[in-house]
Amino acid sequence: MIKALGVTRSLIVAFLVALLVTAALSGLDVWGLVNDSIIRSGMNMLMVVALVPPIRAGAGLNFGLPVGVCCGLLGSVIAVETGLVGWSGFAVALGCSVPLSVAAGAGQAWLLERVKGQEMMVGTYVGFAAVALMCMVWLLAPFGSPEMVWALGGKGLRTTISLTSSFRQVLDGAAVVRAGQLVLPTGLMAFVAACCWACAFYLKSSAGLRMAGTGQNPLFAKSCGIDVVRERRNATIMSTLLAAVGICVYAQSLGFLQLYLAPLMMAFPAVAGILIGGASIRQAQVSNAVIGTVLLQTLLTCALPVTQRLIHGNVSEVARVLLSNGMILYALTRSHAR
Repeated sequence: MIKALGVTRSLIVAFLVALLVTAALSGLDVWGLVNDSIIRSGMNMLMVVALVPPIRAGAGLNFGLPVGVCCGLLGSVIAVETGLVGWSGFAVALGCSVPLSVAAGAGQAWLLERVKGQEMMVGTYVGFAAVALMCMVWLLAPFGSPEMVWALGGKGLRTTISLTSSFRQVLDGAAVVRAGQLVLPTGLMAFVAACCWACAFYLKSSAGLRMAGTGQNPLFAKSCGIDVVRERRNATIMSTLLAAVGICVYAQSLGFLQLYLAPLMMAFPAVAGILIGGASIRQAQVSNAVIGTVLLQTLLTCALPVTQRLIHGNVSEVARVLLSNGMILYALTRSHAR
């Protein structure tokens, strides 16, 4: 079993089992932790899946994920501005996010193609720059909804925008299934599963095989008539698009939008999640993203209440930073060792 899972995932699974046993012995609501883990896994899943296409295309880990996140946030803000409620508001958020993310992904792909071989480093700065640029947009854009602008002055968007009167938990609250104490957000799970299936189906199609061939051997792919530049561009656009859709799903589960510097570090937990799932900077599958997201989010969900009960302190943030950056460092050093 250890050989099949890998040493890293085996250790994390063993630690999760120990956390759940400790939670049960200390009187915590284990089913509540399981329910929270399912929701957190669903709301973070698509942002991890967004890393699969660029890895397959040979562009490495997309640390420029905040570019897509900012596009999704802008689409969500437009949806709140329109005043539409429920599914119509969520549809507007997605409808506005998709063209914005496609355009932004094309621009990001154009830039990364000129720094080939240094995509991960440059992508990090591109993501940081996009967040800084959007800080000015949030302050200067002509939005006028009283629910979003600052009360004093009536200009500039707030740091946190509630989605209660828009599309808050439209997926989480749809077709909820209760099995005893287990609560399954069927709508959220179905939407995320459909997106994951669509991504996996694309990667197994002829277009996905061309993308994978580009990542494995660009020279051989070019000799076979594959447009290497186009395939890398498609992978970056697809990653940006999935990140934009993912932040819309994340926001509706959370119940509010987090603007300004909130998206700055969102790429790092996503990268850690896909690496925990068994991916590398050269090979990745959608299954790696699913497994890694479930393991990481369950670990982070269970760590906080258990540590608070045992040592009366909060070490979950420390554990998240250590786990996220430790996995990234391990993957990069392993790659260079090869």
